Amino acid sequence: MRVTVTGTGYVGTVTGACLAYLGHRVTCVDTDAHKIAVLQRGGMPFYEPHLQELVEIVSKNGALDFTTEIEAAVAQSEVIFIAVGTPPRPSGEANLAFLEAVARSIGAAMDSSRFRVVVNKSTVPVGSGNLVGTLVREGICEARPGQEKRIAFAVASNPEFLREGCALSDSLYPDRIVVGTEEEQSMKVLRELYGPLITQEFAAPEFLPRPEGMGQVPLVTTTLTSAEMIKYASNAFLATKIGFANEVANICERVGADAKEVMAGIGLDKRIGAGFLNAGIGWGGSCFGKDIQSLLHTARDYGYQARLLEASLEVNRAQRHVVIQKLLEKLYILKGRTIALLGLAFKPDTDDLRDAPSLQIAERLLQMGARIKVYDPVAMDACREQHPELKIQYCHSTLEAVTDADALVVVTEWDEFRTASLFEMGRRMTRPVLVDGRNIYDPEAAREAGFDYTGIGRREKIAKRVAPVEAAATTQV
Repeated sequence: MRVTVTGTGYVGTVTGACLAYLGHRVTCVDTDAHKIAVLQRGGMPFYEPHLQELVEIVSKNGALDFTTEIEAAVAQSEVIFIAVGTPPRPSGEANLAFLEAVARSIGAAMDSSRFRVVVNKSTVPVGSGNLVGTLVREGICEARPGQEKRIAFAVASNPEFLREGCALSDSLYPDRIVVGTEEEQSMKVLRELYGPLITQEFAAPEFLPRPEGMGQVPLVTTTLTSAEMIKYASNAFLATKIGFANEVANICERVGADAKEVMAGIGLDKRIGAGFLNAGIGWGGSCFGKDIQSLLHTARDYGYQARLLEASLEVNRAQRHVVIQKLLEKLYILKGRTIALLGLAFKPDTDDLRDAPSLQIAERLLQMGARIKVYDPVAMDACREQHPELKIQYCHSTLEAVTDADALVVVTEWDEFRTASLFEMGRRMTRPVLVDGRNIYDPEAAREAGFDYTGIGRREKIAKRVAPVEAAATTQV
């Protein structure tokens, strides 16, 4: 099929590249001329594992191109994806300015040569499918007055569930595909578009093999409204699950339990599952916070107070201050201390700094008079560009970051940090204080390496083994 994807952020670029890999002819459109120029040169405006490699493959065979001109792309396409940003306003309401502009532009570019499906891939408030349909019609009326009835199209909602850092895997090997539409013809078109994904009858990329045992992908067909709600409900649940793990971890610290053991124990319950139960310093990124705020705004519009969602946001905000409290407990005074932060991105395998815990932690430490050294394998250039106000020292390696530091904080769970030598890190520090914000290290191993270790929900000291019965019997009172 001929496909247009409007927006070349994470969602748009990944969607375009994957559809092109499946055999469709895709054009990605963006109003940002600089970003398009980077993509046309074979570059990538953000980091995502293997994405540049996939884009090079499909671009060379002519299946994918990038442009700032939407008219020709839409005129030739059967399916047009909207994948533009919907950032939150201060009230929590989603800002739909980009979506509204692109919907009108799509309508203005349509003609009567074929039936088209306009697909909402952007995360949008419930009811936005109807809004998109209205805006597309307005664009048609402005560009071709009197021809509106001859131009056939339908609107569908097709929310994305990709995770930054493994977006290609989530796109090519998804848990499910959700399509919401009121039109049978549009459903038929999207079934055909996603046919190779549903059946998994495509050759897997060499650098991204198909998961073992991967079968046919479920296609969930719903109304427009239900599809929009599925996206928000999924992210809200996952954020709440992480918040629950952090709440339990904070209690574990106080009663002497170990959060990792507790989460492993409850995660084996099939009703709960092990995913998203890792205690730490909270979630970040562009999705969870924005989507919960938007869902809360929708609930308020309809006269409902979603207390559980409100608590999820509050728990996450509070969790980021746990690191500061632990540093105060270990060092007492932070003014003049040197603190090493390992990790800037909100999660591994991305350079995304949106709502990253590292930024709030660094800002608070600077306010308290600490000196900050940081190292991240990917995100340091993005941090320099996006946050020039942060007076922090960027380092070229883990060891450079920890040298002469009074404390070390693990902020992002990169594999590079997991495999680093604890003994060598501790040897280079002024004070071997380790705050493991992601629980990536074994506490006993860290203490054997000389660290004053504290994690999230971990026991401060390893409990002694229970003495054998024979030895206990001879103990003098």
